[in-house]
Amino acid sequence: MASPPFESWLRPGPSGLYCAPGDFFIDPAGPAPRAVITHGHSDHARAGHAAVLATAETLAIMRLRLGELGQAQALAYGEPLTVKDVTVTLVPAGHILGSAQIVIDYRGQRAVISGDYKRRADPTCDPFELVPCDLFVTEATFGLPVYRHEPDWAEVQKLLASLADFPERTHQIGVYGLGKCQRLIKLIRQAGYDRPIWLHGALRSMTDYYVSRGIDLGDVPNAADAPGKLAGEIVLSPPSALGDRWSRRFADPLSGFASGWMRIRGRVRQRGVELPLIISDHCDWPELIRTVTGTGAREVWVTHGREEALVHELSKRQIVARALRLVGREDDAE
Repeated sequence: MASPPFESWLRPGPSGLYCAPGDFFIDPAGPAPRAVITHGHSDHARAGHAAVLATAETLAIMRLRLGELGQAQALAYGEPLTVKDVTVTLVPAGHILGSAQIVIDYRGQRAVISGDYKRRADPTCDPFELVPCDLFVTEATFGLPVYRHEPDWAEVQKLLASLADFPERTHQIGVYGLGKCQRLIKLIRQAGYDRPIWLHGALRSMTDYYVSRGIDLGDVPNAADAPGKLAGEIVLSPPSALGDRWSRRFADPLSGFASGWMRIRGRVRQRGVELPLIISDHCDWPELIRTVTGTGAREVWVTHGREEALVHELSKRQIVARALRLVGREDDAE
């Protein structure tokens, strides 16, 4: 018997991807009766679902951010679960703590919905696991050939060198609060920096949760409790706090921003960033191509980002590819 076309059972729509034989949505854009969530970032994990399936870490992050959930079920990595007529398995995506790819097996076909993912080593989450499949649903946040991320250690050395060059200035680095903040702290620690790393209050709850999961981040006090202007110290804050009134408490603050977008000079100038750090929680262009081709998928769907360029590149490689243009996915929060 011929396998049914993917669109007959995995359907993109205004609310996101819907698995018909399992009767659930994946990262739906609004409240859904049943949702499977890839990770805790707000453009993937939303409030109001009647039932939610995710890793235990993602469920905990959702509770911290959204409050009480509906009926919640935690599923460990690698543990298959029968959901009506399909088998669902979660495998690590390497994006942030608890992030997962959704593996769906149905009538001899395997679809992998990757969510957001990265291939670089990250001491704050489980590494990405490449899963052979027939259909691979991928993001393309940095889906243009210009995006080639620098080695993480080299970007951290830029920060530490700047500290040595400008000991009279506070180094205020903009980071996304979930994932990027904790990963950057750990990378700085791995480089041998053992002084306090000061935090904006908005970064506290997620950082404390990471620590509660056994991830040692060292001394991370609140910047609001600092006794002085923190000259020569590292302060992490949301990007929105760079250059605003909150920054005036520091000693001639030198603004940095840790993001894959710092590859683009126009974005650096637009944000007024003095110290761009190209550290991303998404794949760059070569990593995207390596991942998609490595799955062996005969068909690829691109959910968000620079969809057209990736679709064009895959088509040149005789891989059937299409852009889904799902709404509600944010790139700038990277």
